[in-house]
Amino acid sequence: MTSPKVVMLDRDGVINRDRPGSVLGAADFELISGSLAALIALTRAGWHVAIVTNQACIGRGAVAASVVDGIHAKLAAQVVAGAGGATSEPLHFFVSSSADPADPDRKPNPGLIHRAHAALGFERATTWLVGDDQRDVLAARAGGVRPALVLTGKGPAAHAALPDVPVFADLQTFATALIEGSLL
Repeated sequence: MTSPKVVMLDRDGVINRDRPGSVLGAADFELISGSLAALIALTRAGWHVAIVTNQACIGRGAVAASVVDGIHAKLAAQVVAGAGGATSEPLHFFVSSSADPADPDRKPNPGLIHRAHAALGFERATTWLVGDDQRDVLAARAGGVRPALVLTGKGPAAHAALPDVPVFADLQTFATALIEGSLL
């Protein structure tokens, strides 16, 4: 049996604008230009998209998990609508609500990658984790997947610290390269 094509994405700074503090409601969730189109294109091309995101705001009590789940459900519905209903499950969300840096699920620890792997059964060596922060790269390496950075969010600072990691202008640029097969 062939393993599914999976790409993992950080959320804040990759899909939506990284805000000072946290995204505490739907009004704070502002998509980065081209990110919705990238998610739709990946879905149409047969990729499973696993969003692996630290949301310590839940653990700190700043926002309820149900609010974050609602934001994620709305994003998934936008992808389904944009993909013409081609999929019923375009996005898979793996969330760490912990503020404890020792929590195995909180990036840079690889727990979210392990959870995604257990749920989706992908081949680690050919799976990418796209982030905008050093902790995303560290989690990818610790989890045995391929790291990539985008220059949205904290990307420029992360790229300066990790010049050996492939870098893309944004999620749409990465998605185009992945779909065209130039990253495989």
